[in-house]
Amino acid sequence: MLELDLSPEIAALRSTFRDIRAVVDVDALEAEIARLSEQAGAPDLWDDTERAQKVTSALSHRQSELARVKSIDSRLDDLEVLIELANEMGDEDSAAEARVELESLQKAIGDLEVQTLLDGEWDDRPAVITIRAGAGGVDAADFAEMLMRMYLRWAEKHNYSATVMDTSYAEEAGIKSATFEIDAPYAFGTLSVEAGTHRLVRMSPFGAAGKRQTSFAAVEVIPLMEEAGEIEIPENDIRVDVFRSSGPGGQSVNTTDSAVRLTHIPTGTVVSMQNEKSQIQNRAAAMRVLQSRLLLIQKEQEAAQKKELAGNITASWGDQMRSYVLAPYQMVKDLRTDYEVGNPSHVFDGDLDGFIAAGIKWRKQKADD
Repeated sequence: MLELDLSPEIAALRSTFRDIRAVVDVDALEAEIARLSEQAGAPDLWDDTERAQKVTSALSHRQSELARVKSIDSRLDDLEVLIELANEMGDEDSAAEARVELESLQKAIGDLEVQTLLDGEWDDRPAVITIRAGAGGVDAADFAEMLMRMYLRWAEKHNYSATVMDTSYAEEAGIKSATFEIDAPYAFGTLSVEAGTHRLVRMSPFGAAGKRQTSFAAVEVIPLMEEAGEIEIPENDIRVDVFRSSGPGGQSVNTTDSAVRLTHIPTGTVVSMQNEKSQIQNRAAAMRVLQSRLLLIQKEQEAAQKKELAGNITASWGDQMRSYVLAPYQMVKDLRTDYEVGNPSHVFDGDLDGFIAAGIKWRKQKADD
């Protein structure tokens, strides 16, 4: 007779979930949703488009977080009912379904537990990721584009909003650099562990046959600040260049000079935007990212956390955080956490959750030491 007993596993999950609920503070979350819902329902909300977008985005994120918690609570109850029915009916199919659901819940609760470690000042902000090709010539440019696709696929798998802001294409293949925004709950806190130098080892498709090539790309992650507007930038401190948006190989994709490059002269910070159709829109988007970067620099200096938050990423041998090896063997390994997988193609297709979770736990442990 079938006797499926998963009670120890379920008890462990419920114990972990109780701790998570205490950290998340469901009552406070519901109160925040009520407050944001009232603001979102105001008849004059869209008189200020920027504020309206902030309110609706924050409301969507909080609702998603609450729904996630409530869904897990409900699924735990349903799993216990499924196990009871499987035992009463002696149904192997139901028992198999219960085991699959248990594994799924273990992953969901594990992911939620990792999110509770994101308690930094800007962890709940959208993330702006910039990828730059480093040492390695054409292979490095191609690698930079592979990384860009990897993060966009990761966002797609999670149904997160991703917007490409600027792309500078290399002459032969790949990209020199790219900047894109990912707007998701705790996007910056989650993705900031991806910042650093990434290294690729493979048989180069661009060089002589039979020769391995090592190439590098730098990943920078900054939070997109709501309060970035507080940073006042004198007009004399900014150089504005406009240019024509272009596609791969320098081929024009826009017949007007709508792309904008802002250079903050005192710090040398450069931001380019070409995603929007008009020069005015691109300038506004570039200014917001520039303000975010300058605010981050200011707060890093105040808190003496420059290396920890953004770092000096050189995209070469000295500052590697992850290695992607395609030849002579297949392996992706994080050099900080020692987390590794043997299927690079899955990783490049956006399967990053294991690396991100390991990175967040590693960072928290380092902070507590």
